Amino acid sequence: MKRKLYKELLEWKKLKDTKMPLLLYGARQVGKTYLIKEFGEENYKNVVYVNFEKESGLLPYFNSSLSPDKIIRILENYFGATIVPYETLIIFDEIQTCSKALTSLKYFAEDAPEYDLIAAGSLLGVAINSKDFSFPVGKVIIKTLYPLDFEEFLIACGKGLLIDEIKRCFLENVPIEETLHLEALQLYKNFMLVGGMPLAVKCYIEKNSLTYADIQNIVIDTYTSDMTKYSDKSQSLKTISTYESILPQISKENRKFQYSLIQKGARASIFGDSIDWLIRAGIVIKCDKTIRGDVPPATSVDLSSFKLYLNDIGLLSCKAQLTEASFSSLNNIFLGGITENYVATMLRANNYDLYYWESNSKAEVDFVIIKDGKVIPIEVKSSEHNKSKSLDVFKKLYSPEYCIRISNKNFGFYNNIKAVPLYAVFCI
Repeated sequence: MKRKLYKELLEWKKLKDTKMPLLLYGARQVGKTYLIKEFGEENYKNVVYVNFEKESGLLPYFNSSLSPDKIIRILENYFGATIVPYETLIIFDEIQTCSKALTSLKYFAEDAPEYDLIAAGSLLGVAINSKDFSFPVGKVIIKTLYPLDFEEFLIACGKGLLIDEIKRCFLENVPIEETLHLEALQLYKNFMLVGGMPLAVKCYIEKNSLTYADIQNIVIDTYTSDMTKYSDKSQSLKTISTYESILPQISKENRKFQYSLIQKGARASIFGDSIDWLIRAGIVIKCDKTIRGDVPPATSVDLSSFKLYLNDIGLLSCKAQLTEASFSSLNNIFLGGITENYVATMLRANNYDLYYWESNSKAEVDFVIIKDGKVIPIEVKSSEHNKSKSLDVFKKLYSPEYCIRISNKNFGFYNNIKAVPLYAVFCI
């Protein structure tokens, strides 16, 4: 499947003397290994692939020396391969399993920039938070791979012309042709159920004997297994309980995270580490509360209030046991919650830091982002109903250059509000 990050890998390959190893973050099952292997096979003479979870025999060698020249010799002997600068791609996968391999990236950057090296890890964010890891600060180029966004989903479905038209109408603020609008809305609804896990999308497109829901359940089980495997028993139970509370958190009208939905008497001091683990593992997305709209949101964060969303809308729909039939009859509060979760995943895939704005519990704007250096409020509607006092309050208080309203409605621009259909969030 075509991933937009592929272009960034090509740009990285063009670097020469200033090249540093590339470190690829991402939750399990988002397609990291497939992407970097495909990139290597299509752009290098050969690939040396090291999976530290499977090649445990290599671990002692990294404990003895971190010299790039010695590591290259070890890899050549171990795999029976020749490693040539600029012609061979070296892949260190599941690098969180070998702390010394992560440290070695520093020496590749300093002493051997001629070697092309990509490292990846599913739980890398969790691992480097431990005292056992020495992170090569300033010595790696960091990228993050997320589940497929809606644009990548459309590419996988062979809808390139539709993508072009969506982008044109977004830029020009003109309505898209009605039949295309309806087609895109239907594909959006399909995506809400399928989500962006590559194998789930593959099953959806190819109509395999396995359904996309089968794949989603496997991914959820894998996440839960990791929570058990990489934490002690007490902590893992807290993390699993926190993860299971996300659906109820999103299902209520006020989607501010409430510890009481994990269990009675729960509080930050008990479950804070679990939330941090889920964020670092890429399993959930955090959206902090900001209390001002006239300054960058990061400067006015209320640390006591935040929202959590699942990293993939398909996994959320799976946990809610949604089907095509039930999706069309959801109540407005729950539909609003999963729509908000969808928008969060699309904005995060575009590398926005996420915030929401609230004023004395009387007005709330779903998202506030920094776009082109400007504070932009974003309101999310799950239907064509567009009346909202909160956005009006924000506009009167802070006079943003413009606002964005996401809904089922077609493109347009009126009253300083840019109308963006739900299927076009990837354009923001």
